[in-house]
Amino acid sequence: MLRFMDWSVVALGCLLVLGSLGSRWWERIMVSKGHSPDQGIRFFWTWFPLLMGLGMIGAKVPGLLHAPHLVVELIDALNFALTITVLFFALRSGRRIFRRRGTV
Repeated sequence: MLRFMDWSVVALGCLLVLGSLGSRWWERIMVSKGHSPDQGIRFFWTWFPLLMGLGMIGAKVPGLLHAPHLVVELIDALNFALTITVLFFALRSGRRIFRRRGTV
């Protein structure tokens, strides 16, 4: 049962990545039809789900595939760097959105 739950986390990460790619594709279609892209919210619709999905996949797959300890530790370090990067970009993007609205 625990193995199934781990694979479900991987599947959810894959759905997040696919949803992010679909959102990017949809945005390109709308821009080609003449709509202007919303640069402020773009991070939360395209990049945030992509990076979170990659983090979820990277956290579970090496252990599920019985990778060597060195590989698991390396992937964990990369996931930590990815987490810090996502946090930085989310705060920067959120600050930019609030500044544009005049609340900060």
